[in-house]
Amino acid sequence: MDPIAARSVEASNAAVEPAKGAKPGASSLPWRAGHFRWMVCALLLLGVTKNYMDRQVLGVLKTTLQHDLGWNDIDYGNLVVIFQGAYAVGMVMAGRLVDRLGTRLGYALAMVFWSLASMGHAIGSSFGSFVIARFALGLGESGVFPASIKTIAEWFPKKERALATGIFNAGTTVGASITPLVVPWIAVHWGWRWAFLITGALGFLWLVFWLLFYRKPDEHSRVSKAELEYIRCDPQAPITKMKWAKLLPHRPTWAFVLGKFMTDPIWWFYLFWVPDFLQRRHGLVLTKIGVPILVIYLISDIGSVGGGWLSSRMIHRGVSVNVARKLTMLLCALSVIPIVFAYRIESMWGAALLIGLAAAGHQGFSANLFTLTSDLFPAQAVGSVVGIGGAAGALGGMLIAGIVGHVLQWTGSYKVPFLMAGSAYLLALAAIHLLTPEFQPARISQEAQA
Repeated sequence: MDPIAARSVEASNAAVEPAKGAKPGASSLPWRAGHFRWMVCALLLLGVTKNYMDRQVLGVLKTTLQHDLGWNDIDYGNLVVIFQGAYAVGMVMAGRLVDRLGTRLGYALAMVFWSLASMGHAIGSSFGSFVIARFALGLGESGVFPASIKTIAEWFPKKERALATGIFNAGTTVGASITPLVVPWIAVHWGWRWAFLITGALGFLWLVFWLLFYRKPDEHSRVSKAELEYIRCDPQAPITKMKWAKLLPHRPTWAFVLGKFMTDPIWWFYLFWVPDFLQRRHGLVLTKIGVPILVIYLISDIGSVGGGWLSSRMIHRGVSVNVARKLTMLLCALSVIPIVFAYRIESMWGAALLIGLAAAGHQGFSANLFTLTSDLFPAQAVGSVVGIGGAAGALGGMLIAGIVGHVLQWTGSYKVPFLMAGSAYLLALAAIHLLTPEFQPARISQEAQA
């Protein structure tokens, strides 16, 4: 059996078994081994927070920009489609780029590109100029998740990856929570152009810390020998580069791709349309939407961290990776279903709490879905697989953006989008289970090397 196939057979057990030769107790006492890996996780959290602040500004300012620039709901929906189309293209390229350049340089380049694109919105004065800015933003932002997931695969053993992913993935909700609080204030006092400039410029502050503190574990002076042994407690694959095309025939690739295609559009819907829903359905003005959106995303943060913690906890207790991931995803999928009633609820806070519960379900589901890539593929392939799945998710987001824009223009009702949101996760989990019933890692041969 070749080394990669051997690793594939062992990988499902690697989450609960220390590597041969590791110090006794090292895998069971991670805090004694060291904790610098959690500092790296904190950097990823801040990066994702910045990413979501930049993409959320347009949604918060939707009504203002429609008034100032004369857009309708279909125009706004088309801008979302443009962003997601660029994001889809970028995800494929970004995953491959991160695998080739490495996480340190790949993430840094992505941050510079999308921060400049975000600031570029400030000079927009027409629909065409916003099309260019949104396309550039989508292209640049596509690097954040391939780089983040690959970093987790490099810095954490399998038993901790879902929790670490849940923590950095909470940045999506932190960013989406901060933006509705900060951006309206900036827009009211200084104008909407300054909102794009200020949020975009924050990326360069993050970049300083990233370049100062990030290295691979075996190159980092702050990582103790014990912590490095703990990080490396899973069997390591000797493969150095992966052929992208060799990933497509594998069922785990398509399980991840379909999961992203079916669930990512719902998160895009929350991000880009919920502020408008609260303004349209419940009459909130721009300066009043921050608090309910903050509550929605605070609830979703619980889902992000809790979903990652739950499956990691089950694995620590001896539950198989297959059962732990899928059972957690099932619980998350069930928590989304009540959102189908959100459009009918008269109470603004009642609707916000239902949306918050659904957003929490999404985040817990997403944390475990992302972790499937590092469960089922060698670390060298993770960035590419995440890129392929992210592209599929962005394509799904393009479809839902067009649907929501036209539905609202024709009916003025959010009934159809909320029905789609309530059913997406159970359907996605069914597809994942059909493609990976035994949760066997992909058997990638040596010929997959580039």
